[in-house]
Amino acid sequence: MIGFTEEEMRSKQAIHTATEITQQPEVWKELTASLSEQKQSLNRFIDSIYAKHNQVRVILTGAGTSAFIGDTLVPVLRRENKGNVQFDAAPTTEIVSNPEEYLQEDVPTIMVSFARSGNSPESVATVALGEQIINDFYQVVITCNKDGKLAENTKQDENAVTILTPDKAHDKGFAMTSSFTCMLITAHTLFTSKSFNEHVITAAEKLIESLPGSVREILNVDFERIVYLGSGMLGQLSHEAALKMLELSAGKVVALHESSLGFRHGPKSILNDNSIVVVFMSQDTYTRKYDMDILREVAGDDSNMKVIALTDKEDAEVSALADWTIPVTDGSESLSEDFHLALLYVIFAQTLALHKSLQLGITPDNPSPDGRVNRVVQGVTIYDYAE
Repeated sequence: MIGFTEEEMRSKQAIHTATEITQQPEVWKELTASLSEQKQSLNRFIDSIYAKHNQVRVILTGAGTSAFIGDTLVPVLRRENKGNVQFDAAPTTEIVSNPEEYLQEDVPTIMVSFARSGNSPESVATVALGEQIINDFYQVVITCNKDGKLAENTKQDENAVTILTPDKAHDKGFAMTSSFTCMLITAHTLFTSKSFNEHVITAAEKLIESLPGSVREILNVDFERIVYLGSGMLGQLSHEAALKMLELSAGKVVALHESSLGFRHGPKSILNDNSIVVVFMSQDTYTRKYDMDILREVAGDDSNMKVIALTDKEDAEVSALADWTIPVTDGSESLSEDFHLALLYVIFAQTLALHKSLQLGITPDNPSPDGRVNRVVQGVTIYDYAE
C-alpha cells in the first residue's frame, strides 16, 4: 500500500488516505462504467438547456479542492465547446461574499457544484444565491455523498440533476484524493464528447506500484518548501498539488503553485537551498517549450535545491536536467491530452504529500487533530442577501 503494509498505515492513522490514493484506478473503472450508462440521459438534460437559449453560461464551483476541479477543467472545456456556451470557474467562497461579481441575472446559467460531502455551508449558500439572483437557473450537482444537502435539494427540481460518484470516492480521510479525480472525470465526460481513455487506468495502476521507490529517494532531501509548476490546465492542477502538501504536512512544508511562465514574475523569490521544484510537463509540443525553458532555468540555479519533472514518457532531455524524472506511462500507449496527464500527475502529488506527512510524524487521516481545520469546514456564518 504505497510502500507500507496495511498494519503500518493503520498504526500511523493513514489507512484512509493511503487506501483512497491507491484505489483510484479501480474507482475510475466503476465511475466510467456508470457514466457510460447515464451518458444519453445526461446529454439530453444539457442539450435541452442549450436549445432553450441563445447563450448559456456554465459556472463550475466548489470550495477548496472542489473549486480547483473547475479551475483545472475550464481551459479544456472552453476549447471543446461551441461559442454560445461560456465556461467559467469561481469558488463558492468568493461567490457567497460577492454574489453580484459572479452571478448574472439575465444570463441563463448552469451551476455545476462539485462537493465531496455536499454539506459545506458556502456550497449550499451559493446554490441559494443562484436561485435568488439568476432568472434562468439550472443545476448540475457532482458529489460523492447521496445524502448531502446539495443532492437532497435537487430531488424535486426539474431544472437540476445530481451525478453521484462511486461510494468509495466519498473520501474518509481529511484530504480529498479519490473524490477530486472522480469529480474531474465526471465533469469532463459530461461536457465533452470524448470517451475516457482506458489506458489512463492501466498507467495509473503501474504508477502507483512504482512511485514508492522514487518518493523515498526524494524524501532523503530535507525540503521545507515545494513549488509546483505547469502550463494551462496543468498550471491550474498545480494549485491542488500544492494544497495536498500543505494539508498533509499540517503547514510544516511551505507549498506554492504557479504557471511555468508566471513563476519568474516574483514567486521565484521563494526558492532557497531547502526547496524542491516540481514541473508538470505538458505533452503539447508548443506548450512544452515553455515548460522546458523553466525546467532549464531552475535546474541551472546555483543552489542546493532539487528539481523533479513529471512527463508523459521517458525523455532524455528532461532527465538530463531534473534530479528526478517521473514518467507516468511506459510509453507504449500515447496519452494525447494534458487532461489524462493531470489524473496521473496528481497521484504523484498525493503520494509525495502522504509520505512527507508520515516522515514528519503527522497523522495523515487527520493532520489537524487540534481542530484548526476540519474535513467539512466549520465556523462559517452565512448572511441573508438582499438584492
